Amino acid sequence: MPQMMPMSWMALYIMFSVIFIMFNMSNYFTYIPINHYKSKMSTKSIKKNWKW
Repeated sequence: MPQMMPMSWMALYIMFSVIFIMFNMSNYFTYIPINHYKSKMSTKSIKKNWKW
């Protein structure tokens, strides 16, 4: 591979960088967060009346 000219290396770097960024963007925007309503509803607050 040392016979390749530097512009080819730059083109490869740009191509793989663009592919990497597009892959990360597609994973980021296709993520669907899961709402944990059960965990919020199951927590109970216990009130304690302290009388000194």
